[in-house]
Amino acid sequence: MNDIVYIGTGHRKNALARVSLTPGSGNITINGINADVYLQLSPTYMQTFQSPLTSLGLANKYDIMINAKGGGLTGQTEAIRLGLARALCKTNPENRIALKFEGYLTRDSRSKERKKYGLRKARKAPQFSKR
Repeated sequence: MNDIVYIGTGHRKNALARVSLTPGSGNITINGINADVYLQLSPTYMQTFQSPLTSLGLANKYDIMINAKGGGLTGQTEAIRLGLARALCKTNPENRIALKFEGYLTRDSRSKERKKYGLRKARKAPQFSKR
């Protein structure tokens, strides 16, 4: 195994994704399972995390191994997209300009707000009674 491996890490909400790229034929596995099956055959999820590859025109140039944990499928998908974009920056420094312009290198730091005491959720208050 003399293949070069490029690694990128992505976070979103409570999801963490470690992405490793090796030159190959375009096989994608997430946690040892085919990506289509893992993402429940959803074309939206597939488009979301493959968007950095398609914007650079590298759709079938790399084999992608992904280790994703935490959160739900949407958070994991967006974490994979960030990790993939970071790994693609390591393959060729010129990729960074295009990926930065598309917004793939920006981490979305929004996460769930904590629940406060006296409230039902983070901001939802019980019904006010005047009398």
